[in-house]
Amino acid sequence: MNVDVTPLPGIGVRKDFELTTGRRVGVVAHRDGTVELFLSERDDPDACAAQVPLTGEEASVLANLLGAPQLVNQLRAEQRELEGINTRQLPIVAGSPYDGRTLGETQMRTRTKVSLVAVMRAGEVQPSPGPEFVFTAGDLLVVVGTTQGIEAAAQILTNG
Repeated sequence: MNVDVTPLPGIGVRKDFELTTGRRVGVVAHRDGTVELFLSERDDPDACAAQVPLTGEEASVLANLLGAPQLVNQLRAEQRELEGINTRQLPIVAGSPYDGRTLGETQMRTRTKVSLVAVMRAGEVQPSPGPEFVFTAGDLLVVVGTTQGIEAAAQILTNG
């Protein structure tokens, strides 16, 4: 799929692509860090049908919502034949005892036998984070393990 990138002098950059419906969807990344999500009219790709302004944080959350499921689906497909192994997304929410703390401090692997395979942050994948990786509210952790282990990991991230 082709993504068109259009510089907007004095404004920022527009990035968009065509949907199977013929409409275009994309974002305008402003120089001030704000982002606008937009959907074009069907007959005119330059005419905006809908526009949603997003803060940087909101854009990051949306990127995580869109990116993490694709990663999880890929991992699930690869593990389909491994009975008893599951993949799940676990969020680091504001107020989590591990917001601002490292993966190593959770002792997640030791306590649950669950592996953290990636962290989605600000629309980017951080693969195989090490024990020094510092969690931030809004992170989406992609974990692999048994159902019981994943539930225990979720409890650790929520309650410590």
